[in-house]
Amino acid sequence: MKKNVIVLVLAILSISFVNGQAFTGSNDNKFQVGANFQNNATGINISYDFGVGPNMSFGVSSTYALSVNDIIDADFGDRFDIKGRFNANLGNIISSDENFDLYPGLNLSLKNFGGHLGARYFFSEGFGIFTELNLPLAKYNSDILTPAEKLHNQFTLNFGAVFSL
Repeated sequence: MKKNVIVLVLAILSISFVNGQAFTGSNDNKFQVGANFQNNATGINISYDFGVGPNMSFGVSSTYALSVNDIIDADFGDRFDIKGRFNANLGNIISSDENFDLYPGLNLSLKNFGGHLGARYFFSEGFGIFTELNLPLAKYNSDILTPAEKLHNQFTLNFGAVFSL
């Protein structure tokens, strides 16, 4: 009996893996929510991407640092960032697995002009996981930054859930 339950669970999981699709092109909508990790802070990240071509999407991303190191005097403006973004969705070019999408991109935020590299994997048609690496390429403030000004102006990592809308 226990063996039959294990086989049934594996069959259901394998079917859900087959039905997922990471990026479908024009009019594809993705919503992501997850954790943001950076030096001296952790927070929450949300993003939305809209497909405008077979391998291109535009979107918006926002992060708020919830847990900031006590030695940093960070106000709301230091903790919050919002970005407009462009993605080149390469999953269907480099992978034979339609559940996987790799997307490098550029973003323009309140703090800087930067780049990101992200990956998504879908377990079903509507749900998956994602991770993103973000790096500022040009900071708006070229002076020496205070620890509070370094929030969102440094290497960050996002990890969480992604949903197809």
